Order: sequence, then C-alpha cells, then structure tokens
Amino acid sequence: MPLDIAMAGAGVMGRLLAWQLARAGHRVRVVDAASGPRDPAAAGFTAAGMLSPLAEREHAEPDIAELGWRSLTLWPQIAQALGRPELVRTSGSLLLAHGSDLGAAQRVLARVQPDDGPAPQALDRAALRALEPHLAPDLKAWQLPGEGQVLPRDMLAALAEDASGVDWRWGRRVARVQPNRLELDDGHVLDADLAIDTRGLGAQPDLPRLRGVRGEVVWLHAPGVVLQRPVRLMHPRHRVYLVPRPGDLIVVGASEVESEDRSPVSLRSAVELMAAAHSVLPGLAEARIVHLDTQLRPALPDHRPVLHHEPGLLRINGLYRHGWLLAPALAEKALSCLSSP
Repeated sequence: MPLDIAMAGAGVMGRLLAWQLARAGHRVRVVDAASGPRDPAAAGFTAAGMLSPLAEREHAEPDIAELGWRSLTLWPQIAQALGRPELVRTSGSLLLAHGSDLGAAQRVLARVQPDDGPAPQALDRAALRALEPHLAPDLKAWQLPGEGQVLPRDMLAALAEDASGVDWRWGRRVARVQPNRLELDDGHVLDADLAIDTRGLGAQPDLPRLRGVRGEVVWLHAPGVVLQRPVRLMHPRHRVYLVPRPGDLIVVGASEVESEDRSPVSLRSAVELMAAAHSVLPGLAEARIVHLDTQLRPALPDHRPVLHHEPGLLRINGLYRHGWLLAPALAEKALSCLSSP
C-alpha cells in the first residue's frame, strides 16, 4: 500500500531513499535547508566518493566492510537505472607507500587483510607502471581489486532530477522529527504515515551524541597528468587519497579533525595534502588549484551508522566518512524494515 512519507534531509542517504521510495510508488516529500539540488551544502558534495571497503578495514569494523561490498554491487545497478552508468567506476584502487614508510604500510596491510574475498596484491615496479604510468616509480604499491568510486556531484544531481515523483521542498529547515511528523523551524508541521530523518548533523537536537568531524579537500586541475583509479598513500601521520575526476581534475584529501569548525581550509592542511599528492604524482607540480573545500561528517561515538525504525519513524545517521560507501546497503536495509509486517 502506498505511503505518505515526509523526509528531512537531502544528502546522499536522503536522495537515494527518496528516489527509491518514489520508484516504489510512495508519495514522498523531502525538506532540506539547501537552496536547490545542486547547492553543495550536503557533506556528500565534498566527499571524494571512494568505494573502498577493503582499505577502510584499517580503522573500521568488519561489518562496515561487508556493507561496503554490498554497496559496490548496488551502485552500478543504481547508476544503470538512472541511465548514467558512467557515474560509477569499479576498476580497483591502489595502496601506496614510500620506501621509508614501509613499516607503517606493513602494519596497515596486516589490519586490512580480509577474512575472505579479495586481498591486497603486491605490485612490482613494472606492474605499477603498467597500471598507473604517471605515479612516482619508486613507490611501494598494492592493488585492491573490486574497489571503485562514484562521482558524487553528478550522482547527487541525478538522484534529485530523476526522482520525478518526489516533492522537493528546498530552502526549508526541519527543527524536529517525530513519529508521523516533521516540525519545521517556522512552526509548520508536515504530518505523514512515515517520517524519515536523514539530516546528518542537522539531527543533533534529536541525536545529542552526534558530532561533526571536519574534513578538508583540495581540487586540482592537472591536464596531461593521468590517473585511472583512486590511490591512497599510507603515511604514519595522514590518510591521503587522490581520486580522478572528469575534466583533468584530481581531488586530494582528506584531513580528519575533531572539530565542528566550518571555516575555510587551513594552511597546514593544504600544504600537507598537496605535498603528499606531489610526492605520489610528480606531474602535479604544474597543476592549478581549482578550489579548497571543507565539510563536516556526521559521526556517533563508535563511528558506526545507526538505523532506527519504529512505527511512523525511520532514522539513519552517523555515516561518518563512509557515506557513499554505505548508503545503498543501508537504504536496502531500511526498505526491508518498511516492508516487514
């Protein structure tokens, strides 16, 4: 039976769920403070879009990796249904280390070894050059088969623009989400059969343990510098990744700071990220800085997502640094909850 659904939040999780629910025949109204579908207010716009369940085992629990592998199966299906298969790439990723950091790299590799499924594959210099000829030749490298990336900005726009059955209410802020109702900050109330809360940090009034973790990225324009797949530099102090984007763009990130400061990228972060990127891709010396982005990731104390369902209410939050990696698998779980008696 079709439901009347009111949803708060139009980030990655909100747009994906709204798109799927509308396709299933439900009436969906989505309220979000952003000015429109391409307003980069949501954390998902800043994210690199890496789909790396194996690499994330360095710091995440095994169930995060399991959800990630499920999402890697679902993302291509979603892109195909949108008529945009190019928005998802699954050509693997690389872990890299400088020789002086080999000890740190070996400790990371010991933590990311899977219980089953594909494991990191060591590459010699010739194999690395065959895969990524523009990388520094003296790097130590391991290939992570099956991993990939999604193009975040294009995917977010596609989900909003394809969801023709969704009533998007941009420029409105939700103050509280309760069973069967959204309360807007102007006092207006939306009643519904089901209220869904996917606001990220906007849900702090209802999830007081939720906090923001600051991340910073640098966008570089580097014509002639070819990178085919995401790469991650294993470093004793930083997690640094480089992710290719169409138009000769490379996204470099990301710092991770326990702060809810939304101010511009710091000098220290910018210098450290770009120095690390240059050490991996020497051709970036002549790249141009397009812009620097910062955003807050919604995180709970255990860095694990929460999916809460009760009559009239569904909450999904705390996706932390794993929003793009986990969203399809969590949406699948949410839809399963809604279909259960």
